[in-house]
Amino acid sequence: MKTRFSSTPPKERLPSWIKPSIGTISQLEKVQSLVKENRLHTICEEGRCPNRGECYAAGTATFLLGGSICTRSCAFCQVNKGVPIKSDTSLEADRVANAVVQLGLRYVVITSVARDDLPDHGASLFTTTISAIRKRIPSISIEVLTPDFWGGSSDPINGERIQRERLEKVLLAKPVCFNHNLETVKRLQKEVRRGATYERSLGLLKAARELAPQIPTKSGLMLGLGETESEVIQTLKDLRSVDCQRITLGQYLRPSLAHIPVDKYWSPEDFISFGEMAKKLGFKKVNSGPLVRSSYHAEEE
Repeated sequence: MKTRFSSTPPKERLPSWIKPSIGTISQLEKVQSLVKENRLHTICEEGRCPNRGECYAAGTATFLLGGSICTRSCAFCQVNKGVPIKSDTSLEADRVANAVVQLGLRYVVITSVARDDLPDHGASLFTTTISAIRKRIPSISIEVLTPDFWGGSSDPINGERIQRERLEKVLLAKPVCFNHNLETVKRLQKEVRRGATYERSLGLLKAARELAPQIPTKSGLMLGLGETESEVIQTLKDLRSVDCQRITLGQYLRPSLAHIPVDKYWSPEDFISFGEMAKKLGFKKVNSGPLVRSSYHAEEE
């Protein structure tokens, strides 16, 4: 039976069900001070994640590698765009590892800005950081959320080969989960994800399963950008066609007037319905809700 979805129009004020967690002041200050002390960046702050209060209260954070400036200019993202400042990858990795130790983490998520300026498009940012963390905490579980590592080649075959080589480099570091977000449906890719494509992202997730079938793959979608119910379902099917096993679904929230506007606020019931569909399609882990983000409760099985 076809699920009926609500059509709540966008409003200047957020809907009543959008209520970001605040967390305790002491925990917020502790994590923010630690990040500042180690001269680190987190996607929690750079992306203004609505769950950062809750995560900080639990003593967790998602570390952002490669600095705070991204070489791409996606229409939804709060992270600064431009020419990144050159930095020492090993020093950054050591600072992240120090923070992980001080926070006492057992599960950590590391992501990065897109670094199309680097020879390997940032693959070494992940491997160097994973190595630094495991030297201090060998038993820790590390999830990676990567950009597409596209080869920057006008030749699709050569670009795919280079992308696969960079991906393999990261997978050999044995993360417990490989995450790469599609972000939105196929029709909206060009408008929302500048510099990325639907096919390249699906290809990356497919290659990850082929290269390391023991490592689960994961992807995420933002809803509220103008997609339809049928487009969301088709996207879920496309992800399953490349054996993507985990999915996160959350509501897009506009960071500022300079970013792409919200087209629609999907209701909590809508997210429940999408989550149920994802499970029926075969996703092994589904996290679907208005405030769900890529790393939200990532450590839960």
